[in-house]
Amino acid sequence: MEHEMQFGIFTVGDVTADPTTGRTPTEAERLKAMIAIALKAEEVGLDVFAQGQHHNPPFVVSSPTTTLGYIAAKTEKIVLSTSTTLITTTDPVKIAEDFATLQHVADGRVDLMMGRGNTGPVYPWFGRDIRDGIPLAVENYQLLRRLWREDVVDWTGQFRTPLQGFTSTPRPLDGVPPFVWHGSIRSPQIAEQAAYYGDGFFHNHIFWPPEHTQRMVEFYRRRFEHYGHGSADQAIVGLGGQVFMRKNSQDAVREFRPYFDAAPVYGGGPSLEEFSTQTPLTVGSPEQVIERTLGFRDYVGDYQRQLFLLDHAGLPLKTVLEQLDILGEEVVPVLRREFAALKPAHVPDAPTHASLVAAAGGAKDVTVHAPADDVTGRTVEVAQA
Repeated sequence: MEHEMQFGIFTVGDVTADPTTGRTPTEAERLKAMIAIALKAEEVGLDVFAQGQHHNPPFVVSSPTTTLGYIAAKTEKIVLSTSTTLITTTDPVKIAEDFATLQHVADGRVDLMMGRGNTGPVYPWFGRDIRDGIPLAVENYQLLRRLWREDVVDWTGQFRTPLQGFTSTPRPLDGVPPFVWHGSIRSPQIAEQAAYYGDGFFHNHIFWPPEHTQRMVEFYRRRFEHYGHGSADQAIVGLGGQVFMRKNSQDAVREFRPYFDAAPVYGGGPSLEEFSTQTPLTVGSPEQVIERTLGFRDYVGDYQRQLFLLDHAGLPLKTVLEQLDILGEEVVPVLRREFAALKPAHVPDAPTHASLVAAAGGAKDVTVHAPADDVTGRTVEVAQA
């Protein structure tokens, strides 16, 4: 693994008016902008591009594997991830198929972040009840794991049609499913689930005070150790963060303020200054971003993945690409060096397809060659009898 820690960006794919011009991009423009941002992230040396999943305006990210598959074809190294895969309302069979397919076309540069999202109405749209949010997350994920690890699955549960003799195709690349992170900001049950399976835990971190993030990550680490996956400091942790940078911090604040004040998620709440004090939002110089980000380690310990939110609130594409230049040239190289110098040898690197294949004892071809005729569903011998 060439990098101890992964740095990248995550996007929610919102279509928001630019408050300085009043212009709202089209959905097509926003999708193309997200793709341009992902390509730029690879160009400036970042490790991860992650996108969310939403099924309602103002978002354009309803079909993550479509956009990530397209980005995979245009990139060589960057890991493609989701910043939310809606495990509650997306059929686990569909997730198993879609992401195994993406794994193959992207040569393994794929992982996922399970989440419940933050949009209540999505549940009835997909025939679910929001009050079942946690039980759905638990049962669906349990099934997803089996679909990726067992060639033939017999399964009965509470929320989905039973499966009999079902094989999810294609099988995972090299016999190794994509690494899974569980994203949660408020639910200990999800941190518990991540710990139980020895999966990663991602705290989106962007709207919350450090004490809250610290409590959630500490709980996950403690439970990870309890389930026998390693010591608490070996648990796999990811954090979000939000930044806006210019060479001079005054310029950054002046330029970002109208976006902050008008943004749907911030507007009408605390001031930019209050929000920057109370949460990890950092609007300022590259040096301030470096100092702030290194400070995350003080309350979550050594961690494996740091993703930044850059492209929201109606910021124009040109501005976001400038932010990526600053991140890639001035910020991430320093963070890599500093975090690596601090990390003890026994704390693992961020999982990659290569590291998971190595841990599994090498790549295996797990292609299932079914005996059935694909037209009639009967075996050739039966058809000839």
